[in-house]
Amino acid sequence: MLTAGELAGLVVAIFWAILVCFMAVVLVRLARLLTETRRSLAELSDRLAPLLDDMGQTVSEANRRLVAVEAVTENARQVTGNLARITAVVSTLFAGPVIRISAFGHGLRAAMSGRERRGPGAWTRGMRTAERGAAGPRTGDRPPADRRAAGRVPEPRAVGRGRR
Repeated sequence: MLTAGELAGLVVAIFWAILVCFMAVVLVRLARLLTETRRSLAELSDRLAPLLDDMGQTVSEANRRLVAVEAVTENARQVTGNLARITAVVSTLFAGPVIRISAFGHGLRAAMSGRERRGPGAWTRGMRTAERGAAGPRTGDRPPADRRAAGRVPEPRAVGRGRR
C-alpha cells in the first residue's frame, strides 16, 4: 500500500493534471478570442479607410461652402452698411424740408382757421387799426359776441375716434 507521502504526491499530481487541463482549455478559448478580434479589426480597418476618406471629402466640402457663406455674409453686411448711409443721407436731405413744409402747412391752417373765426375782412380791419395807431379800435371793428351764432366758427371735430 501507499504511504502517506506517496498518497499526498499522487493527490497533488492529479490536481496538477486537472489544473493543466483547465489552463489548456482557457488558453484555447483565449486563442480563439484573439483570432476573432484580429479578424474583426481587419474588417473594421477595411471599412474604416473609405469612411474616413468620405468624411474628409465632406469636411472639405463643408469648409468650401462656409467660405461661400462668409462671402455672402460679408456682402450682406456691406449692403446693410450702405443702406444705413443712404438712409441717413436721404433723411438729411428730405427731413428738413418736409418738416418745414409741414410747419408751413400747420401755420397756414391755423391762420385760415383764425381768419374763419374773425370773419371775412378781418385782416383788412386789423390793418386799418394798425394804421390808425394809438387812436384805438373802433366799435364797428369788433367781431360779433356769439361767433357760433354768426355761423363763422366751424363745429368741433371728434378727436381719437375717427370720423363717422
